[in-house]
Amino acid sequence: MPLTVPKITGSEADRAEWLSKLVGKKIGKVNNATTFAEKNLPRVHRILRPDDGYRLDYRSDRLNVYLDEEDVVRNVRFF
Repeated sequence: MPLTVPKITGSEADRAEWLSKLVGKKIGKVNNATTFAEKNLPRVHRILRPDDGYRLDYRSDRLNVYLDEEDVVRNVRFF
């Protein structure tokens, strides 16, 4: 099945679509059953690990990808 990347608008529907694509996977160089290729994330994104510091500037089009201690995606949010 071909990879389809959701549009970026920051809506709850977009968030739900990204959640379904990313939660439980690692971010890496290729797409497979356990990994999502970073190159297929939206152009404006950031990957946040536990205890990472980050700026609080708001961008409705920025996808924030939250990883756990084992670098597995646990949540996503637009801001």
